[in-house]
Amino acid sequence: MIQVQPSQQMRDLGVVQYGEEVLTRPARPFRLPDERDQADTVVDQLLAAMEPISRVHSFAKGMGIAAPQIGIDRAAAVVQPAEAGAPAIILLNPRITDHSPDSDEQYEGCLSFFDVRGLVPRPLAITVETTTLDGQTICTVYERGLARLIHHEIDHLDGLLYLSRMRPGVEPLPVEQYRQTGRSWSYEA
Repeated sequence: MIQVQPSQQMRDLGVVQYGEEVLTRPARPFRLPDERDQADTVVDQLLAAMEPISRVHSFAKGMGIAAPQIGIDRAAAVVQPAEAGAPAIILLNPRITDHSPDSDEQYEGCLSFFDVRGLVPRPLAITVETTTLDGQTICTVYERGLARLIHHEIDHLDGLLYLSRMRPGVEPLPVEQYRQTGRSWSYEA
């Protein structure tokens, strides 16, 4: 039996993989509300892309996908929190405006680099400014695992992969050696 690599599995599901140019450049922001229809279409495409991906892999930590990961050069991402029944978080033109001085370092995976997991330091809380479809700006504070997920997706929209956040000398871990699949990130109470 031929074993399909996780990255090939994601490629087969339409996820752009490491090395593609669209993942290395900042995504174009939407002019909202003028480009409301385009933003709505991109969000629908992101939500549709998440469906088959969630059927082939368990995402106990939550899941996110950014438009460049499906080949769309626009500043949109969707994050599905780990909590059952939690609504998806839509990020249009997001930018981090503040972050906590406290951080932690946990393993992350990436749909565009799915054969490995990387130990990535991130702030424990971030403030994110986004634009609504009707052009309003809103700010939201995210903490812990949700902050990590959202920061990861905003990095994609800035043309960054988590590799650029890892400490020097720390290498990604092959997925076969990663032992935390199916478990949430842990935080001190």
